[in-house]
Amino acid sequence: MIQVQTSVPSPSSDHRREGLWIIVMGVAGCGKSTLAQHVADALKLTFIEGDQFHPPENIQKMSQGIALDDADREGWLDRLGVELLSYPGGAVLACSALKRAYRARLRQAVQQLSFVHLSVTQELANARVQARVGGHPFPSSLVASQFATLEDPRGEERVLQLDGAIAPSVLCAKTIKWIDAQGFQSNAK
Repeated sequence: MIQVQTSVPSPSSDHRREGLWIIVMGVAGCGKSTLAQHVADALKLTFIEGDQFHPPENIQKMSQGIALDDADREGWLDRLGVELLSYPGGAVLACSALKRAYRARLRQAVQQLSFVHLSVTQELANARVQARVGGHPFPSSLVASQFATLEDPRGEERVLQLDGAIAPSVLCAKTIKWIDAQGFQSNAK
């Protein structure tokens, strides 16, 4: 039986990866930013918060309770691809990446991209979004639209599916274990 480490792996040299790009994805409130930060710390990689790259128009729409459409996300996804590539040593990005087409667009920018999909119930996502503090522009009224938009990434290459209700430290350990088991290597020069 395999034991799962329940604390965040220490950022030791054996966890350092060069040219490893990971997107922690899922609906609003799934815990992607928290897990992405844990994984980035454990792997000594840069953490990127995808929401910080939305243009002002997207922020305004979301703040007004209007769901973003494909056209709203195009430039944002392109900016995220450029941002990932600006870290040749690798990075961990928190990004919803809800549709297969969005993930394909990001994969065009970064060839060896890996995804960790955090699945949660709509009830848990709603509760987490409602509990946010600090002026996050995404209201809980939009959570249902995220579930309606989500295209399950199971079956796509380099995707790990995890239960977002589990503690972030456990999720981080499972992610590191998956990365190690897959033997993901950089093709960066």
